[in-house]
Amino acid sequence: MTKEQTKLILKQLHESKIKQLNELSPEEIERKRLTTRITTHTLRYLSEYFVEKGFEWIMPVILSKATDPLWPDPDFSIEKRIEIEIYGETVRTTHSMIVHKQVLVSLLAPRIFIFSPNIRIEKRERLNTGIHGYEFTQLDFEIRGASSADVRKFVEELLREYIAFLRARFSSELKELGTYDLLSFSIPFKVMDSREAEEKYGEKWPDILREELKEPLWIVNIPREFYDYEDEATGVWDNYDLYVPRVGEILSGARREYKYDKIVSKMKRDGVPLENYKVLLSLAKEGKLLPSAGAGIGVERLLLWVTGIEHIGELQLFPRVPGIVLEL
Repeated sequence: MTKEQTKLILKQLHESKIKQLNELSPEEIERKRLTTRITTHTLRYLSEYFVEKGFEWIMPVILSKATDPLWPDPDFSIEKRIEIEIYGETVRTTHSMIVHKQVLVSLLAPRIFIFSPNIRIEKRERLNTGIHGYEFTQLDFEIRGASSADVRKFVEELLREYIAFLRARFSSELKELGTYDLLSFSIPFKVMDSREAEEKYGEKWPDILREELKEPLWIVNIPREFYDYEDEATGVWDNYDLYVPRVGEILSGARREYKYDKIVSKMKRDGVPLENYKVLLSLAKEGKLLPSAGAGIGVERLLLWVTGIEHIGELQLFPRVPGIVLEL
């Protein structure tokens, strides 16, 4: 069987699972009820956790002149960027609120979080990954003055307590979904450099990790966008992604760049238009852009991990997956 034939079979298999609510069987509806219950209490738990830890809860931005360029990034796969004109100005749908986060922790509050809807029109073949959607929600957070180690420790403790909460309160649901015994791990999580991962597993290391992992794993030093901190002397990036079994990457984050000259240099190197980031650059030039670190947790991917659902289109009540546009 050729690679193209395999892709076609996978596409047909996934398409058969992407249904609107009115097309589901009674058994499928009951499964949706279980995952919706887990989703409800996940969102409640996470929001309460962040507030209790001193974070300010920020409302999301959907349209903006400035958003995440998503370039250069080894995981870049955007088919189309949505731009529209309103009031004589061109705005873009939010890819992530990274720029807004840096401005917020510099000017407003030292700790912030957002349940941020993201729109990324992924290439159609990404339907087969099961983890990509053209609409999804990120739990975005940022901490002024934090190091990468601070953020990783915070996330590890968050996940430990969150999983303990689910196992205690929703054991019957998790057992019915088949994941109760699969959600045990110890902290701190192990750490692997992306170069080591590629050397060990080859260029498809993200896919291999997804299948082989038994516990969460941090991947660090990933060449990425201008806002992630890069050591100019060594070329090492101070960033991190969290990979979990069966799903792969569920979190992406970094310590941030904040010095004007360095940000401008990296933007020019990467071909990122400076005129789209006037506020960020103005703050950096004035010395008002403060050091910070943070991350974005893919809420649907987190839920795929804890529920055992195989495809994001089966988890979302109104599927938003590459290549398929439903009525609702």
